[in-house]
Amino acid sequence: MNYFIYAMPLGRLSIAANERGITRIAFGPVEFDAPRRPSALTNTAATQLQEYFAGKRRAFDVPVDLHGSPFQLEVWNSLLNVPYGQTRTYAQIAEAIGRPKAYRAVGLANNGNPVPIIVPCHRIIGAHGRLAGYVAGVKVKRYLLELEGADPASLH
Repeated sequence: MNYFIYAMPLGRLSIAANERGITRIAFGPVEFDAPRRPSALTNTAATQLQEYFAGKRRAFDVPVDLHGSPFQLEVWNSLLNVPYGQTRTYAQIAEAIGRPKAYRAVGLANNGNPVPIIVPCHRIIGAHGRLAGYVAGVKVKRYLLELEGADPASLH
């Protein structure tokens, strides 16, 4: 594994990768227990993220290598199906994975997403359009949703 810290419109993002894909994205200059050097994968992810922030990219095709419990992986893979500019509630994701009563567990898995933005956990909101927490704060979540064209008036 290796990582590098890249400047982005929201500040710095730390992007880590192994030979299979992106393993972590962290907001801020986070030091991982790995060599700090860019790779083709971290550079590709950074380029795609810059394109996303510039409004020129709606989907990512950089590979990701997610590690978590079977439930977390199920949730994170479901997040990949939420289209750009759209939102879903925690309850809708729970329904989508066939566990309609697990909306709180979906929230916990969403919070543990190791590859935010690329795995779009920011598109998941609380009941009645409430902007629930986000690893980088609700202000960043609102920014990402507005960047994608979600109606900010409908987001509380």
